[in-house]
Amino acid sequence: MADSGTLFSRIIRGELPGRFVWRDETVVAFLTIAPIRPGHVLVVPIEEVDRWTDVASATWLHACEVSQHISKVLESNFECARVGLIVAGLEVPHCHIHLVPIRSETDLSFANADHGASSEALDAAAGSIRQALRDAGHGESVPD
Repeated sequence: MADSGTLFSRIIRGELPGRFVWRDETVVAFLTIAPIRPGHVLVVPIEEVDRWTDVASATWLHACEVSQHISKVLESNFECARVGLIVAGLEVPHCHIHLVPIRSETDLSFANADHGASSEALDAAAGSIRQALRDAGHGESVPD
């Protein structure tokens, strides 16, 4: 059997479910199923590259621009002091940026991940983020 790619590639291709809030020709963004805090989003280049240091410069720049757009929405829609950004890359060998609405630096710990987050809560967060991105003028990149 041929390698089907990373978990994220399978989500991007629709082989596994994902709560997408952004999709364009270069990157996607979706909620993690184990959020550190409500509104925790992953921004993932479509091209399967393991390390962020190996991502093409134009792709990395675009991923960072998308992260800024989404972070502005997260700041206004989730109780937080700011949005923290993590690029760890150890859990899935496919570059991704974690955007986490935080109140303090301790909120950035993966030990806080909610592995029992309800589908209803994740769906509500995704819907809120999608609507806010549309309201901010990014409708062309927001999936239905």
